[in-house]
Amino acid sequence: MAGVGVIGAAVAGWIRPQVGLLLVIGLTMDQGNFAFAVPVVAYLTGRRAAQARPVVWLFSAVFVGGTVLNLVRGIDVTQWFPLTIWLVLLGVLPWLVGRYRRQYQALVRAGWERVEQLEREQRIVAERERLRERARIAQDMHDSLGHELALLAVRAGALQVAADLPERHRKAAAELRAGAADATDRLHEIIGLLRDEADGSVAGLVRRAASSGMDVRLVEDGVPVDARTAYRVVQEGLTNAAKHAPGASVVVRVGASVVSVTNGPSEETSQLTGGGSGLDGLAGRVRDLRAGATADGGFEVRAVLERPESGPQDELTRHRQQRRRGLVVTFAVPAGLVAALSVVMVGYYAFATLNSVLRPADFAALRAGQAQGDVERVLPRMDLINSDVDRVRTFPDPPAGARCRYFRSDGNLLGLGEVYRLCFQNNRLATKDARP
Repeated sequence: MAGVGVIGAAVAGWIRPQVGLLLVIGLTMDQGNFAFAVPVVAYLTGRRAAQARPVVWLFSAVFVGGTVLNLVRGIDVTQWFPLTIWLVLLGVLPWLVGRYRRQYQALVRAGWERVEQLEREQRIVAERERLRERARIAQDMHDSLGHELALLAVRAGALQVAADLPERHRKAAAELRAGAADATDRLHEIIGLLRDEADGSVAGLVRRAASSGMDVRLVEDGVPVDARTAYRVVQEGLTNAAKHAPGASVVVRVGASVVSVTNGPSEETSQLTGGGSGLDGLAGRVRDLRAGATADGGFEVRAVLERPESGPQDELTRHRQQRRRGLVVTFAVPAGLVAALSVVMVGYYAFATLNSVLRPADFAALRAGQAQGDVERVLPRMDLINSDVDRVRTFPDPPAGARCRYFRSDGNLLGLGEVYRLCFQNNRLATKDARP
């Protein structure tokens, strides 16, 4: 009943998969009737265990430990070696099938995640198209309204300086001109932001900064691993340089994993000492962000980029590769193990056969009563293996208390010729027999 309880706990998952498999294998070694549970528990172990290495070590330990135990107990290799084949068929093969099933389910999950990611990407693309359409509309508004606002400001300025205009009207004209100028500046800011959305490359960002009058130079040492974050770092660095060090020369360096914006000293320098809100927002998107003064009195924003985490497409590809490997391993490993064990078994059988041959002339020369030491000088190094001895049933009963040894008459690997039996008693050859 205890064994049935252990099997139930292993199947129900109340104990760790590897522990349950080891216990069931131990029960089977003690009582062969529990062998039916080995493939079930092995399959469930493959389904539940995340790591394959512990199970591989478990099977290896069972194989090595069982081999050593049988050798110590003196059990003939032909009796215990076939059990290793059953270990492969009942243990390793179901476990690999379970692992393949686990990888297949992971592939299905990755596929659904990929579908969700595609839906999100479609929403992002739609939103981007809306932004571009807004940028186009805003550009049209800039081209039309900007001109009208400029004319309005000019006319208000003319009214402001008119000699025959009362003071209160002159003041109203000045306010109208200032309002038109503010509206024009605000319109430029909106267009600038929308253009930033449309052109998200670092090179485009540097070109726009240079066209606005900034002394800026771009040095590219590689393609950044996260282009979006690199763009944000450069954007924030240029904004800080324009705001706090107007007129200073700026160098933008973009590498595979490092992005920096460095400006020289300026007569109007008012650099950040602890980083503004924009820099604080970047801190969570990069591995390492540093902003501080340089040795020549300038300022540098430097960020170490992190490679973006693999998306669902990468996960899907990885799971597909694992599934293909799992399918190959599921059948190749058991077949390889069986083939390797068969080669070892055949090799052992051939070695035992060729080293258990007692030449017929030597057998004929032996005489009853001969000293055991003299007989052993002509005997081969090994006895006939037990499985071949069991095939011979016609030997008479040996003398009471005698110890018998069996040998082959030839080295034919495909069958047996004659089998010789020598029985020793009191350190002397008691009987010798030959049977087909």
